[in-house]
Amino acid sequence: MLMIEEVRERAARIRCVFLDIDGVMTDCKLYLGPDGAEIKAVNVKDGLGIKNLLRNGIEVAVISGRPSEAMQRRLEFLGLRHIRLNTEDKLPAYREIIASLGLADEQCAHMGDDTPDLPLLRCVGLAMAVADAHPKAKAAAHWISAHRGGDGAIREASDLILEAQGIEV
Repeated sequence: MLMIEEVRERAARIRCVFLDIDGVMTDCKLYLGPDGAEIKAVNVKDGLGIKNLLRNGIEVAVISGRPSEAMQRRLEFLGLRHIRLNTEDKLPAYREIIASLGLADEQCAHMGDDTPDLPLLRCVGLAMAVADAHPKAKAAAHWISAHRGGDGAIREASDLILEAQGIEV
């Protein structure tokens, strides 16, 4: 983990934030209905954090290993243009998105919670993990939120990035 001054320097360069769903946008729990339908809970504060980033010209992208029709709808409602679900190997999707945006790794951040996030955490300019992340994800992170996944960690990260760029939240 880096000193807060270096984290803020990295955050000041961010033009796109990548997020995982399960364990970052949600608390990692899946509620299963009798028909097999999955229900996930999201934090409204995290949604506002995403909207704040988008309103201030910072792209937000989601890459998740699991499919979820409900999350697809939620992400579209929030205004995301870069959504890759059912994508276990996240690095090719990440590379495709940053190429389409004309960005370099140091202009990107990723917030993850577990080992499938390691390839992205190791290459982005600002690697972020939620408070309850797997130890390997925490070890790869430049910054760890005080909040758990699904409990305001994304809002905390968005505030950090926007404040580092001189934008009042």
